[in-house]
Order: sequence, then structure tokens, then C-alpha cells
Amino acid sequence: MNKFLKEFKDRGFYYQCTNDTELSSLMDNRKIKAYIGFDCTAESLHIGSLLQIMCLRLLQKHGHQPIVLIGGGTTRIGDPSGKDKTRKILDENKINKNINNIEKILRTFLNTEDEKTKPIFVNNYDWLKNLNYISFLREIGKHFTINKMLTFDSVKLRLDREQSLSYMEFNYMILQAYDFLELNKKNNCVLQIGGSDQWGNIVNGVDLIKRYSGNQAYGLTTPLITTASGAKMGKTESGAIWLDKNFLSAYDYWQFWRNTDDRDVIKFLNIFTDLETDKINNIKDQNINNLKILLANKATEMLHGIDEAQNAEQSAKEAFSGNIDSANLPSIDIDKQKLSSKLTIIDIVLLSKLEKSKSEIRRLIKSNGIKINNEILNDENFIIDLKNYENNSFKLSIGKKRHLKINFV
Repeated sequence: MNKFLKEFKDRGFYYQCTNDTELSSLMDNRKIKAYIGFDCTAESLHIGSLLQIMCLRLLQKHGHQPIVLIGGGTTRIGDPSGKDKTRKILDENKINKNINNIEKILRTFLNTEDEKTKPIFVNNYDWLKNLNYISFLREIGKHFTINKMLTFDSVKLRLDREQSLSYMEFNYMILQAYDFLELNKKNNCVLQIGGSDQWGNIVNGVDLIKRYSGNQAYGLTTPLITTASGAKMGKTESGAIWLDKNFLSAYDYWQFWRNTDDRDVIKFLNIFTDLETDKINNIKDQNINNLKILLANKATEMLHGIDEAQNAEQSAKEAFSGNIDSANLPSIDIDKQKLSSKLTIIDIVLLSKLEKSKSEIRRLIKSNGIKINNEILNDENFIIDLKNYENNSFKLSIGKKRHLKINFV
């Protein structure tokens, strides 16, 4: 089997392929161009997109050239895949802002120096904005049947649930197929990679290329990544784990990976780091906490750099030991004037945004799960008095893993 596809499978990236035997032979004989699409409905990607980014890195590692398609055009419509209602339609300025920021994030993860493998960034708005509707129907629409389109999950699930599906969204799969055709014609792109929920859209593109030009193209999908608890990757109780450095600190990003469930550590080392699979197999029986730190360091290095990863690890050690003066410990500033209203520990936790529910905070207090400067607080009516804290600051801890420096200014 081709080295790229073998590693793709060994790392747990593989879900389906339209013809992996032919694709393997092709990739053995020459370097190819493959694309992955990202929509721009938000200003930042979160780690739900990280597997696709790792696929792009793997393509580069094996000498192939990735094409990064940012859906400036299709974002104006919205992908119905996995959705139970129509996406909010964004205005032009918001979409353009999102595009610029997402491209910046992707450049952080990818090698942009090697001429043979550096990513090609494209925006499908460039070819979708000037489509002539009649010509598009005659040249492209004739290759699609309503019968087949109704069988794809993105459509079928919405209809089965009797949830509305707009004609605008119904066209999405045709436009995505057309994207693949355009990249095949202009860039000689022969492979689309996407999540398993994109299988129908990808197959449409492969079929369209074959019918339109007679060229052979391929589709490859990745599985839905869930945690051992069954949760979807990228979703946490505290919100999305963003890949934008301005939305989430290096410390918080590091902590997310450090707090990985024991059952997920080896899987995540394979999927979300560049460590060789042989090395992961050799160390898989080592101390689980050391492996979690290794995962946190390697994952954080890719986004924030090695220095930030090391600083985050050191800050975590200092936070655990009670040191609140670490420059890398996350912090928030609270107006001292608010103290005149006699803030309780519950008020402080709410202001910190470490917890959003008063009932959950009360539960944590009863179970000795909240500390100030490593001292357990068991009184939910405890009033914060700055006379008890040096430099008008203290460390707030929720459980064993969440720490925040509170500064009153």
C-alpha cells in the first residue's frame, strides 16, 4: 500500500475511499494535488477541524501538495450536512473577515516554504460568483438526478424529521461537486478529503468529473472523532476549543490536551501529533500522566510554538503547587468597585466564567471543589475581602485542573 495511505490508516484517519487500490497506485507513481474545504461561518476554526488540518500536514509530509479551499461562495448558502436548521446568512464583510483569519490559522499549521508542497489557497467565490444560471443548469445540472440527491444523508435526515430544507441549501451539494470539477480542471486536483458526513458531496464531485470530462478522481473521508465519553471532538462544557490564539490562550489550549481522558491519549497522540506511529507504540505503556503532558506539549507546539508549550507546562506545574505569580497563568481583571457590592465566591466564579451555573458552583463548594490560593472554600456565602490577599490578587481553582488568577484593578 502507498506510504501516505498506510500512515493515513495507521493513525486512524481512514473511514472510506471511492477506490483505495487505484488511489494507492496513483500516489505510488506520482505526487498529486488533493483538496480539503473549510467553510467560513465563524472567525476561527476550532479543534473539530483539526483532523482535517492534520490530513493536510500528512499530505505535505509525503510530498503531495494540498489545496485549501475556503468556501467564500458556499458559505453564502450553508452546508446542510449534519444540521437540523438553516445556517444564519452572513454579510459580505463578515465572510471576508472570517476568510482572512481562517487562512492565517491554516498557515500556522502548514509548511509554506517548500515550493513543491506548499498549500495552494483558493476561494470558491472566485468561480461561483459569476455563474450563469441557465448555462450552469445545462452544463452541470443535467448530471444530477433529484432521485439520487434525495438519498444523501444531508437531505434525507432533514426530510425524515420533517425539518425544512431550503432550495438554496439543496443546491449546496451541486456547488461542492462543481468545486471539485473546477479544481480538477484548473489545478489537476485528483483527490478530495473530508469528514464522513461529506461522503455524498464528495462522491457527487467524483461522478461529475467522470461524466463531464472523463477524468478519474477520488474521494477519501475521515471518521467522526469522539472522546471516550461519547462527546463530539471540539465541544466541551466550557465552549469550543478555538485555534485562534486570540480566542484561547496557549495555557488553556495546553490544559485541554492535558485533561484528555486516559482512554483517548494514545488515539489522540496518533491523530493530533506528528510523533511517528512506531514511537507511539513503543511508549504507549508508559505513565499515563507523562503521556498526557507529551500530548499537550506536541499539540500546543503546532499552534503556539515550542516556547509557549513549555511555558504552559511550567505554569501548570506552578499553579498546581500554589504559585500564582506565573506570567503564563491565565488571568482576568475585575473592577475593584464591584467589591462594594460584597461579592461572594459564587459571584467571583461566575465573573471568571469558569462555571456558568450557580447550582453547579454550589455543588462544587459542597464537594470541596473550589479553592482560593489552594485553600478549600466550603461556604457559598464567603465574601471576598482584598485585605486577605497580597497585591489585590489570588488564584481561583475549580477542581484539580482549572486555575485562574483573579486581579482586582
